[in-house]
Amino acid sequence: MKKTLFSTLSILLLLSTLYLPNTLAQGSSQWHLPEDTTARLGKGWISEIAYSPDGTRLVVASSIGIWIYDAQTGEELDLLTGHTSAVRSVAVSPDGNMIASGGSDRTIFLWEANTGIQLRTLTGHAAAVDSLVFSPDGNTLASGSWDNTIILWEVNTGSQLRTLTGHTDWVRSVAFSPDGSTFASGSMDGTVRLWEVNTGNEIRKLTGHTENVASVAFSPDGNTLASGGSDRTIFLWEVSTGNPIQTLTAHWGAVTSVAFSPDGNTLASGSFEDTVRLWEVSTGRQLRTLTGHTDWIESVVFSPDGSTFASGSMDGTIRLWDVSTHNQIQVLTGYMDSVNSVAFSPDGTTLVSGSDDDAIMLWETNTSSEIRTFTGWAVSVTSLAFSPDGNMIANGNWGPIIHLWEANTGNLIRSFVGHTSAVRNVAFSPDGNILASGSMDNTIRLWEVGTGSLIRTLTGHTDSVGSVAFSPDGNILASGSWDDTIILWEVDTGTQIRTITEHTNVVGSVAFSPDGNTLASGSWDNTIRIWDVSTGSQIRTLAGHRFWVESVAFSPDGNTLASGSWDDTIILWEVDTGIQLRTLTGHIGTVNSAAFSPDGNILASGSDDGTVLLWNLIPILPEQEKITGDINGDGIVNIQDLVLVASNLGHSGENVADVNGDGIVNVQDLVLVAGALGTNAVAPSLHRQSLDVLTAADVEKWLSEARQLGITDATSLKGILFLEQLLATLIPKETGLLPNYPNPFNPETWIPYHLAEDADVTLHIYAVNGALVRTLALGHQSAGMYQSRSKAAYWDGRNEFGEPVASSVYFYTLTAGDFTATRKMLVMK
Repeated sequence: MKKTLFSTLSILLLLSTLYLPNTLAQGSSQWHLPEDTTARLGKGWISEIAYSPDGTRLVVASSIGIWIYDAQTGEELDLLTGHTSAVRSVAVSPDGNMIASGGSDRTIFLWEANTGIQLRTLTGHAAAVDSLVFSPDGNTLASGSWDNTIILWEVNTGSQLRTLTGHTDWVRSVAFSPDGSTFASGSMDGTVRLWEVNTGNEIRKLTGHTENVASVAFSPDGNTLASGGSDRTIFLWEVSTGNPIQTLTAHWGAVTSVAFSPDGNTLASGSFEDTVRLWEVSTGRQLRTLTGHTDWIESVVFSPDGSTFASGSMDGTIRLWDVSTHNQIQVLTGYMDSVNSVAFSPDGTTLVSGSDDDAIMLWETNTSSEIRTFTGWAVSVTSLAFSPDGNMIANGNWGPIIHLWEANTGNLIRSFVGHTSAVRNVAFSPDGNILASGSMDNTIRLWEVGTGSLIRTLTGHTDSVGSVAFSPDGNILASGSWDDTIILWEVDTGTQIRTITEHTNVVGSVAFSPDGNTLASGSWDNTIRIWDVSTGSQIRTLAGHRFWVESVAFSPDGNTLASGSWDDTIILWEVDTGIQLRTLTGHIGTVNSAAFSPDGNILASGSDDGTVLLWNLIPILPEQEKITGDINGDGIVNIQDLVLVASNLGHSGENVADVNGDGIVNVQDLVLVAGALGTNAVAPSLHRQSLDVLTAADVEKWLSEARQLGITDATSLKGILFLEQLLATLIPKETGLLPNYPNPFNPETWIPYHLAEDADVTLHIYAVNGALVRTLALGHQSAGMYQSRSKAAYWDGRNEFGEPVASSVYFYTLTAGDFTATRKMLVMK
């Protein structure tokens, strides 16, 4: 599923490869590899492309950093890293000495182009920085953001000159006029605005687009402005009057990027329809449609001499085109969209990865070189599995059809047709005769691999089935679902053995231990749980992730469990004790999938950052000496440890969150951790993601219970004081409705809000014509911040009758007591 509409999410995110010159397009990179990794496969996903002024360098914003290429040879020269999330925009100064990059982390970095040294960091935006441009004299940098503002910065000092407000939605694109006196911006609010640079005053607002404006560009003479939007149109405007000159309408998909040639005679446009179109500016006549990309275009840009132009796509390629002949000159490969699944072949020599760019890629494990790519459908790959003999690969996707491929050739063997919605997960039985598939149609289907015929359909889940796994003997199938349950099934008969209901949120992944005696499950309740298969009883809970757990995998010897999470980390656990062995950091997006090599020496992880990391697990680092209150073993007592205790309150028996060792996790343990905050040498950090899972009501309850204990020791008293301060941070000063995310979206979105006081909360969703589409009654809510996915309002993109809504602009209105506010969102399919 695409994470964002024009630069990916999601949203996120999200989360990549570090390659050597020339060999990197086909192999692994050694650019800035994270500790303990042997290789990174893929370079992330592409957001924006820029040429250096002399045309010798190509600068690419990706989800993991800024790639620098030799524009003539395609050789990779450098990777600039430092952003903590995806890089969404890049710009090169007019003298070529500086590169600016803007990220989803809300920061702007200025880099010395020749050395890659980071010169300074610009902070001031409250949301992702989506567009950057230098003024013609190089003294000013303009940035457009998802916080609906534009900031003008003094380049030499990094100080803010002024903030331009007026847009009512994300600012997607910014551009200076050639003389530097005027500034243009395009926004999700559907308008283009012209600003006076010296004063920051708005000169005029250009209206005509019926949906969001993704890109704006001035002609070289400054007389014309081009804008491209999601309404599939390109407008050419007369700058002096703001009048539309003409409208270009040949695109049948949203226009994502527009660029003028240096002579001003040609306009290039990229689109959601996977094509680049060239237009004659004077007449508006379409000159040529360039095909070759297999996914939407993120960015188009002309070289300074106008002889070539580059297009970057979500298909993982950058293509260089000859302007005069319209022939493709070169293809730069290796980029990937979010990696949703990874799997090793049974002999460990091959790794397969599947991603949102609709491609399945085979990699040679020893060399990290790409072997082949399977494509041929128009939907994201959600799951992959090797057959036990290694000869076949099955994949699920965001469509209802499962594909079976010959691993050696990439030929399609057959398709399995029967599901009515997206297939989230696939798994082969140990003998290779049966393929199991879990789907968003709430069913599991068992297929005969040799013929493709349906054996039976398993029904019982009441929501999407996100994960399926066979026991090692093939007699039991486990399924994890968005209905928060796990069901164990008898494979031969399809009967339910038992249903496990202890998780409190989506069960994203299930895995059997190699001996088949235990089952691990990862959930959006931030925990991993280990179960006794024969009884269904819970053996232990593993708490350490600070956000949703998306993937779990046992090592071949069954001693270690790996878990991947939305907190961008992988945690390795000792299965017998539940001790956290190591936290692996290096991804900058959700870790969607993890897989051990057959010998257990390598762990592969696939992420929303568009890369696969290979981790060297030998030797596993010795466990650090535990600090009292350091629940997750990261060497510091901080808010994450407090959250881990909170998530285990009420649990009895052996548990890492039982700080005082009395056999139960309760408010006394919580107060002890709160009191230990900041007592060690490293200052505590209040992680925003951790705070997102706490509520003011919870903290208020803990305080009430703690005060009744008659606590007198200094550490616990300090803990009560900390909880009082924490409570103050969790109650917002004002009620507010925030932008939904991802936006645009398909098929689901989350709508965050703040409540300054307790209130009955209702959300109404309206079509662009004002018709009511859906009412979400959220009930009585306590004062607090409802921002994370576990707390924000959720809309599945369906109307009151359960039907998916059409692509369009929609409005959502929040009513909380006397407060009412409305915002806009976009469904794009």
